[in-house]
Amino acid sequence: MKKILIILDGAADLPLDFLGEKTPLEIADTPNLDFFAKNGRLGYMYPINETFVPGSDDSIINIFGNDIKISRRGVYEAIGAGFDLKRGDLALRTNFVTIENLKTKLVIDRRVSRTLTTEEAHALADSINKKINLSCEFEFKPTVQHRGVLILRGGFSDNITTIDSEWTISRERLKHFKFSEPIDDDENSKHTANILNEFTTQSFKILNTHPINLDREKRGLFPANMIFTRGASTEIPKLKPYRSWMSINEMPLEIGFAKLSKMKNFSHEIPELKTIDVYDNLYKNLNKKIKFSIKTIKKNYKDFIGCYIQFKETDIPGHDNKPYEKKNMIEIIDEKFFSFLKKMVLKHNWKIVVTCDHSTPCKRKFHSADPVPVLVYDGKRKDDAKRYTEKESKLGSLGKFYGKDFMKVTELDK
Repeated sequence: MKKILIILDGAADLPLDFLGEKTPLEIADTPNLDFFAKNGRLGYMYPINETFVPGSDDSIINIFGNDIKISRRGVYEAIGAGFDLKRGDLALRTNFVTIENLKTKLVIDRRVSRTLTTEEAHALADSINKKINLSCEFEFKPTVQHRGVLILRGGFSDNITTIDSEWTISRERLKHFKFSEPIDDDENSKHTANILNEFTTQSFKILNTHPINLDREKRGLFPANMIFTRGASTEIPKLKPYRSWMSINEMPLEIGFAKLSKMKNFSHEIPELKTIDVYDNLYKNLNKKIKFSIKTIKKNYKDFIGCYIQFKETDIPGHDNKPYEKKNMIEIIDEKFFSFLKKMVLKHNWKIVVTCDHSTPCKRKFHSADPVPVLVYDGKRKDDAKRYTEKESKLGSLGKFYGKDFMKVTELDK
């Protein structure tokens, strides 16, 4: 039986009072997902456990049967961005951000309000690569919008803290960032933190007065005047192999994970962000991703047992507190992609599994530890659930389970 796993990134949410105590999934018109729900089985999953707030990397690593302690995000982003890593190289996921200055360390916006164009990001990165002077070789590469990857070449330690505004216990971000610190007493960890802090300090001095940022400020936009780093990693992990699977993903994290899992990855080129309207860009990529996924599945499904697809766009409205945008994106995926899958399962003997890597509640504007709905359709077994929603998932026969058991519960491992 062919298996299609669809992950709706961050689509799970919490009820909102102005939506009548419903979630975007509940108010979305999803007749095709409803078909799979009515004729399949539902359950709900804690990607890690009841208290752990996962990143997408944590969830994906875990639900595919790996230990989340095996590695950190940087290595996946680096491999997905096309870097060739050698032993001891330090890989980090980065964000262009806006801060007040190095003295106050006040964080204005961790994503430059999502208005950094592709052209601007590449020009700023070019200046960083040319002008920063470190005692080691390094490579910095912008990837998608405000995102990027930093590689420090040499024998470094990943036992260091992030350069970011950390979460508090109440799951709110601190207003001020912290420079990197060693986690242990090893001299290499101290050296690595010092090198990373030197990179960041120099980058601020270059970016803060860069003509692009001066122009952005004149136009009333936030300057991309610093770089945050996270997910420091030096080891390339050995993941559970999925050689009979294909992956249809275009974001660096998912590409890197797929490659390290021995999947054959198919990806399309993400449209450049040419204006400050990031949602116009997101919708363009979503529609392009759907068309590309349909084309790729039709052409290649006979060559693979499983297929892994992740839709990133449904996560971003949660971070931005835009529930109607999340609803619209869910409806587009249902109308254009799940309608295709519905036709294919009626023609072929396919298993369809749908879940989210984590919940991104609009009211909180960041990930949460809340459970996510899971749908399994095999054309044979069904329960009393009617829709793919957070509430309906609690009624399903699959019940409650954890990410580490995902492949077993959904029987994707068979």
